[in-house]
Amino acid sequence: MDFLLEKPVKGKIGIEKYKVILEWRNGQLISDEPLELGGKDLGPDPYTLLLASLASCTLSTLRMYIDRKEWDIPNISIEVNMYQEKMENLSTTITRKIHLGNDVDELQKSRLLAIAAKCPVSKLLENKISLESSFIN
Repeated sequence: MDFLLEKPVKGKIGIEKYKVILEWRNGQLISDEPLELGGKDLGPDPYTLLLASLASCTLSTLRMYIDRKEWDIPNISIEVNMYQEKMENLSTTITRKIHLGNDVDELQKSRLLAIAAKCPVSKLLENKISLESSFIN
């Protein structure tokens, strides 16, 4: 089995309510819940971290493609959000709205939407995911 990350993301929580310290290959990041949920809002909540991953991956993928094509699109921004509906099962929809700083023709827009859908986090979210949990001794 080949893991995607050389070093796993590690997390720990103490007695400070909902404050999680996440360790990644080069540093630390705090995750926390908003005030209204009992946290201190010291960092992004888990949903925000998930959406931030998609936003970051989408923007990086688009930048690589735009640079390779040598298109004049110096600025790209994105808004990512999600909503859930309880039907027979819980259904989650993630919305991704991309803004390009320059005027871009419809053919370029169409191609960039297709490229956005091919970013690795998009592909991960749109395909089957299995979650395996165990304890560390």
